[in-house]
Amino acid sequence: MNKFLFKQIDNIGLVLFRAVFGLLIATEAFGAIFTGWVHDVLIEPPFTFNFIGFDFLQYLQNDILYIYFTLMGIFGIFVMLGYKYRLSMVAYAIMWTCVYLLQKSSYNNHYYLMMLLCWIMAFLPANRWFSVDAKINPKLKNPSMPRWVLLVLIFQVWIVYTYASVAKMYPDWLDASMPALLMSSKSDFWLVGELLQKSWVHWCIAYTGLFFDLLIVPLMLWKRTRMLGFIISIFFHLFNSFIFHIGIFPYMSIAFALFFFSPEILQKRFLPKKKLYTKGEVIVPNYKNALIAVFGIYFAFQIGLPVRHWFFKDDVLWTEEGHRLSWRMMLRSKNGSLTVWIKDKETGEKSRYNYSELLGNKQAGAVKTKPDLMWQLAQKIKTIEAEKGKNVAVYMESMVRVNDGIYHPFIDPNVDLAAEEWSHFKHSEWILPSPEDYNEKPTEE
Repeated sequence: MNKFLFKQIDNIGLVLFRAVFGLLIATEAFGAIFTGWVHDVLIEPPFTFNFIGFDFLQYLQNDILYIYFTLMGIFGIFVMLGYKYRLSMVAYAIMWTCVYLLQKSSYNNHYYLMMLLCWIMAFLPANRWFSVDAKINPKLKNPSMPRWVLLVLIFQVWIVYTYASVAKMYPDWLDASMPALLMSSKSDFWLVGELLQKSWVHWCIAYTGLFFDLLIVPLMLWKRTRMLGFIISIFFHLFNSFIFHIGIFPYMSIAFALFFFSPEILQKRFLPKKKLYTKGEVIVPNYKNALIAVFGIYFAFQIGLPVRHWFFKDDVLWTEEGHRLSWRMMLRSKNGSLTVWIKDKETGEKSRYNYSELLGNKQAGAVKTKPDLMWQLAQKIKTIEAEKGKNVAVYMESMVRVNDGIYHPFIDPNVDLAAEEWSHFKHSEWILPSPEDYNEKPTEE
């Protein structure tokens, strides 16, 4: 165990990844400002649907977020340069975690992966070479790192890809209907729009995506297939970047290859002046037991969270319970309609409530299909009405369809959602049971 975890290996892959990762997270922060994401998702909406329990983050929701994201971008540049690395990485990790928890309507798996990697990188010795810190303080300079550093990063990547593949093993993906639905909105793409509507392309996307996620890490781990895996990875992720516009995630995924290639190849291609480390000492730190315990608990959660939906009643594609933090990437399309009613508990008067004025466009779209957002909206409405001196019940009528299927009732319209308690660990009974035919496609007349 000591030799496996604490043998010293060359750290060139880690320091190169630190530089690329710093550039990418800086790009994410500055890009969020210049593309209007900060304004449209975080500032303009009166309410952003924070993760339940983190309501205090709503106080960030004003123009100070422009300064906030600018600081994040600067910290990202510092990470890239390896300047005040530990402080910069921890600061970015804290700030990005707050951003991630502040809103749920703009859901993207790379936001979650970024948060995890930021915290992991914050505790890794990624500034021991090819960094400003090492130039300022030569005592910090070190060409090696313990093997556990590499193993932690590879295992995290492996978990992401494996669960993404397993989640695709359901009927609407296996029969290529979900890829067909994803491509239906890409018909106007320059040069490839018409091609993306072909049935054979949908089948290729379905099974290329499934097998890529399942096999890419094993391909990269085996020397004989490493270059093939890398070439496939470049094509796969650039295709996703071009078609789906998912930010820095494809480029971060390509950069994961730095964990798999040998130090000799990386030195030759990127840092020819770096001295390769070959001694291979085994240095067991005093904090060995604490380190194993911390990462043991961490990876237990990483393995457990994506399967938690099996312990909830009903189908996750219908209820959404257990969907987040589970690497369920581009698996379903949901549309819905929502009508909100409030009833004055003193007078018994019932009236329709115009909830759209409380939300931005993205939030108004998301709330129609996600039960936790509906519950939060009910709590918000109850609070607003209480400030007016009214004690109200909040009822919702919702119709939802999955993957362009048939619309079905989604929420029990007779339940006062404002009076319900939220539980992260059990099924919400006011979500109506999934109909047997909820994923059937409507027949054409």
